[in-house]
Amino acid sequence: MLALYIVRRFLLTIPAMLAMSVIVFLMIRFIPGDPAQVILGLRSTPENIETLREDLRLNDPLWVQYGHWLGGVLRGDLGVDYRTHEPIRDQLLTRLPVTLEMAFLAMVMSALLAIPLGLVAATRRGAAEHGTQVLGLIGISIPDFWLGVMLILLVSLGLGWLPSSGYVPMSESVWGNISHMLLPALTLALNLAAVLARTVRTAVLDVLDRPFVRTARAKGLRERAIVSGHIVKSAAIPVITVMGLQLGYVLGGAIIIEQVFALPGVGRLTLNAVLERNYPVVQGAVLLITLCVMLVTILTDSLYAVLDPRVRERYG
Repeated sequence: MLALYIVRRFLLTIPAMLAMSVIVFLMIRFIPGDPAQVILGLRSTPENIETLREDLRLNDPLWVQYGHWLGGVLRGDLGVDYRTHEPIRDQLLTRLPVTLEMAFLAMVMSALLAIPLGLVAATRRGAAEHGTQVLGLIGISIPDFWLGVMLILLVSLGLGWLPSSGYVPMSESVWGNISHMLLPALTLALNLAAVLARTVRTAVLDVLDRPFVRTARAKGLRERAIVSGHIVKSAAIPVITVMGLQLGYVLGGAIIIEQVFALPGVGRLTLNAVLERNYPVVQGAVLLITLCVMLVTILTDSLYAVLDPRVRERYG
């Protein structure tokens, strides 16, 4: 049954999350620098550093530190921020909506840009096809951080249309929230749209050569009806797969984009924590992002059953 398949996929996330936690736990500790010295700053002395390391359990063996942290995670306790002494769980829950909102807007904007461009590139020859491919190549080649800076210079400072940085909660002002989120989301969406448009074009070209499309044309159906009723649905599976994979890219790109636009999201929190050698914050943030990506992957796989009857037959 399909439900059993979904449950099995959820169970498979457990060893994957465990492996990711070990990797992150070890990698963050290979970064040069002592968290105790970073926290104390100019006030650091050998005695103060040693005392703080004892308080933070940094002198314990790595396997003891990992076991202590993993035990807290299993209880829902991600630890305490080294610098602010605030619970990391509360920090992540406060900042996660900002990152998810930016990711959602970026995915929606990329789909609105990529799907029409991909359909045009696949169904029309000549200048439209070549122009779409050139735009896609340019979009893939431009780094996100450079594009974000250019959009700030042009749209915010040059034209004055949108704010260049900051964040306004939706509860305070709907337009204020949207205006502050448009540029960061657009920065991510342009790169995503370039990749997605090429995927749409390839998927549609593959469907165009299939017998049921030729049969529909032989029956005299209009091209618009064939595209909307037959081609789009059949080409949707690889497109959904790529969009699911792109969410991981969006959450990863949020680290840089949130820094460029001064958004108080999980990405900016993670970057600052890495610079401060704030081990528990990095571990908790990466674990949360990994969980979000895995959940979206499971959702993407489940959508296959909605779009492809062969999947429904296979799983019940």
